Amino acid sequence: MKALRNYLDKIKPNFEKGGKFQAFRSVFDGFETFLFVPNSTSKTGVHVHDSIDSKRIMSIVVIALIPALLFGMYNVGYQHYNAVGMADAGFFEMFIYGFLAVLPKIIVSYVVGLGIEFVVAQWKNEEIQEGFLVSGLLIPMIVPVGCPLWILAIATAFSVIFAKEVFGGTGMNVFNPALIARAFLFFAYPAKMSGDTVWVAKDSIFGLGQTVDGLTAATPLGQAATNIVPDASLADMIIGLIPGSIGETSVIAIAIGAFILLWTGVASWKTMGSVFVGGIVMALIFNALGSESNTMAQLPWYEHIVLGGFCFGAVFMATDPVTSARTESGKYIYGFLIGAMAVIIRVLNPGYPEGMMLAILLMNVFAPLIDYCFVQKNISARAKRLQSK
Repeated sequence: MKALRNYLDKIKPNFEKGGKFQAFRSVFDGFETFLFVPNSTSKTGVHVHDSIDSKRIMSIVVIALIPALLFGMYNVGYQHYNAVGMADAGFFEMFIYGFLAVLPKIIVSYVVGLGIEFVVAQWKNEEIQEGFLVSGLLIPMIVPVGCPLWILAIATAFSVIFAKEVFGGTGMNVFNPALIARAFLFFAYPAKMSGDTVWVAKDSIFGLGQTVDGLTAATPLGQAATNIVPDASLADMIIGLIPGSIGETSVIAIAIGAFILLWTGVASWKTMGSVFVGGIVMALIFNALGSESNTMAQLPWYEHIVLGGFCFGAVFMATDPVTSARTESGKYIYGFLIGAMAVIIRVLNPGYPEGMMLAILLMNVFAPLIDYCFVQKNISARAKRLQSK
């Protein structure tokens, strides 16, 4: 590492003002600060100096996503081999198939997203924002494996431009960029994001697997939305051996990521826990008062929690520090309403059984209002205490 540090120090003048590569200063700065914590400190005022900057926080989130990503790769292969009648394939064969199916999506997401952010940073002569380190991995994890790469590229570009850059970049955005990408896909290309044909890979990859036509594989939530009782076992739902978006199926893998985020203090347990409480409460209400002919309304609360993107959204999306509530009391309200709205959308909108995306985007809008109410409440309480003295 010392040799790398010395090498960067040696070439750094070339990228500073007046250097022959000054046009790429932002690119060099982004690369350098990703590898090493900046050693610059404030000169005036009172500040807290800490080695954990936003790049380090984003890196922790990426690490927390790895278990769900790895399992998602295996599940892609597992679902394919089972769907084409080759269930006797080995573990590594399934994993390699899934790896080869998912890797291009990750590459496209990062190339398009980071490419746009690099261009914007150079144009504005600013530092490269680090937020896309996480968004670039989240986007391919929340789409079906059958999503075409060109559509994924368009959705990624849309989310970076219209969900981040128009608001001023990382830290200024109102909506979660990864969810905006998924929303764009859902409304612009509904045939690629709904139905039965996109949840299982249908093509052979470098001789692995088998190419088939007309392959169908409905998700358990999709079955419930059409008043069909999901045929997956609870064990498969928890482990994640069911059709679904690449990184959203395994509750166990997501729980490992949740532990990492909570242990490192990156995510708020108040927001995360409140999402689950809200979902459970609303599911129990529908179980008691909902129509008996509505399979989704009668879906047990624990199946609401383990199916679809509920756990993934609660752990990795609702806890986004930029778009979620920031007041400590507001986090309880924000999280509870996300969980409750997700179940409400699932039950009352059979055309879109996965309600977590819309619930989080809706609460992204109300997060500033929630914070404002609690801040004003605290200001009023302090004013009354001063008046009483």
